[in-house]
Amino acid sequence: MNRAYDVIVVGAGILGASTAYHLKCNGVRRVALFERRRPAAGGTGKSAAIVRQHYSTALLARLTKESIGMFTTMPDQIGADSGYVGSGWVFLVPDIIIEAARTNVTDLQSCGVETRFLDDDEIAVRLPWLNPQDVAGVVYEPHGGYADPVRTTEAYVKGFCDLGGELRINTPVRALLRKGDAVIGILTDDGPIEAGNVVNAAGPWSKFLTEDAGIEMDLRSIREQDTVWEARGDRPIPEISISNGVDAIYLRPLGQRRFVVGRGYPKDYFDVDPYNYKETADEAFVSDVQARLEHRFPPFAGARRIDSYAALYDVTPDWYPYIGPRKGLQGYYDACGGSGHGFKIGPAIGRHLALWISENVVDEDFARLSYDRVVTGKMFVGAYGGNRA
Repeated sequence: MNRAYDVIVVGAGILGASTAYHLKCNGVRRVALFERRRPAAGGTGKSAAIVRQHYSTALLARLTKESIGMFTTMPDQIGADSGYVGSGWVFLVPDIIIEAARTNVTDLQSCGVETRFLDDDEIAVRLPWLNPQDVAGVVYEPHGGYADPVRTTEAYVKGFCDLGGELRINTPVRALLRKGDAVIGILTDDGPIEAGNVVNAAGPWSKFLTEDAGIEMDLRSIREQDTVWEARGDRPIPEISISNGVDAIYLRPLGQRRFVVGRGYPKDYFDVDPYNYKETADEAFVSDVQARLEHRFPPFAGARRIDSYAALYDVTPDWYPYIGPRKGLQGYYDACGGSGHGFKIGPAIGRHLALWISENVVDEDFARLSYDRVVTGKMFVGAYGGNRA
């Protein structure tokens, strides 16, 4: 079997598409991107795509900051638009974590992130649509916002193809080919295909590929629901992305007074089979979100429900992605486990992972994302506890 490619990337979500594009930017000659359906057809395409740098580790804050720059320069770099809107982002902070939030804001400022707490007068002026009851503080990030997850992913795929990459859509990868301590290619319905390196960016389906090849993968597939609402009337409504920690919901504008609204932490998480799960939202979930939305944001009283659906999160034990090679295993790289954070950090991750693969150059901090942290027990711990990254 002759080696067909230098690198095969499995999965054309944001992580796979960005990695494939940046591999070509780095001069890797033979790169193929395999996707079982179409680009952004999995969790990426249904991402709320809220972009914020408010993380409790410098690593994720830095990656998001880098990604924001990549979102905004994409038209010049690739000739396609990510749909990024730098509307700003706010975090409504409950009393129980107010001190942790203050500490985190200070830490982020020391990392170069422009973020601060709004004072009471600013809250009244900037957020006239807010019911401030039980809100202990409001964190404001002027350079946050939102993007279009499908347009962003398709832009990277376009850039990849323009640079000579080979896109194989509607081509499921059935297995990884392993020989001893090396992954040497993939198996498709058309037969085996050899490669010098394989990047597993298959999202919730990544675990099936590794299990069949005898590679450990601690990864959950979780059903995540979202709704879309249209505010009626002409009362002022948010024009920014919002993480509402008080009522555990998030929302971001879609235009025409429409918003994506979903549930945030804390909530129950349910593991599902990614090949067979309910893709419509539960009515109880929709009613719960509506009640929380109308309570915190009065202009949404009587809002019209436009859509509701379910997608998948691929979730790691510490809610940080698996990125990079494995110790003792050649020719294999993880690029999965986005855990709800994958979209906003995906562009930067693809850039750094491509450099790791093509030049064996990696920052020590970024290298911590390797799956090897699970083996050594050196997991990430967020400032807010639980799965708040």
